[in-house]
Amino acid sequence: MEKRIDLLRQGAFYLKGRKIVNSLQESEMFLAHILNCPRTELYLNNFIVQSESMRNYWNLLSQRAEGFPLQYLIGSSGFMGLEFKVAQGVFIPRPETEILIETVLQLSAKNLMLPAKVLDIGTGCGNIAVSLAKNLDQANVFACDISDFALQLAKENSQLNAVTVRLVKSDLFRAFKKENTFSLIVSNPPYIKTEEILSLGRELRYEPMAALDGGEDGLCYYKRIINEEAPCYLQKSGFLVLEIGDNQAQAVKTILSQSRRLSVISIVKDYNNLDRVIVAKKQK
Repeated sequence: MEKRIDLLRQGAFYLKGRKIVNSLQESEMFLAHILNCPRTELYLNNFIVQSESMRNYWNLLSQRAEGFPLQYLIGSSGFMGLEFKVAQGVFIPRPETEILIETVLQLSAKNLMLPAKVLDIGTGCGNIAVSLAKNLDQANVFACDISDFALQLAKENSQLNAVTVRLVKSDLFRAFKKENTFSLIVSNPPYIKTEEILSLGRELRYEPMAALDGGEDGLCYYKRIINEEAPCYLQKSGFLVLEIGDNQAQAVKTILSQSRRLSVISIVKDYNNLDRVIVAKKQK
């Protein structure tokens, strides 16, 4: 048995030696998770940690040292100030995707789109759809995914965050009728080139390949969304908002212009000054 603060120091030292960047922060998160208490309480009460909790703590640290994502280990991830359940088999929300949400909220305010009818394509754990439902009053939010497991997790997250999201099992638009149109369609599709996935870091090997693999050029899903279906499911003057990967802005812009049914109105940068979100509008 050890005192909390001693255990935190040991855990942080262990993770740092395994090249985990935020070693102290993560050791705090693991111990708080095991003890079911806020991280701040770890320092307020330097109690003895019992043997079983110590074993569970070191088990989590050991898995993390091997590259297993922290979010999977504690079963949750923060996004837009909300908490989301996550589990292996579903893509972990990324901070940069918050730029997509912020872009939609600004777009909504400028265009008086409420009450909006929104579709989130490839919802995963539901972080985009739930965040939009939480922030867009009276919005009618739909979300689709091809994975039953993802849809179940998205359902739990909509309940956890007290919002209503209509969940549909669908490969992109396949389950929707063309008369079922939306004022706004959003997506963070897979956009990594197939050959680059394995070189991006050990943590990604634990995440679902289907949520990462954008095909040979990384543009497979942009082509499908833009060329095959999106304009048919957008209302007149509706918007398509897509997250994009590094150095993909020009390529996606070209796909949009070639469609002749969608026109680019803005490209939004993230906090690292990288192009992150592209906004297109359906042409009249």
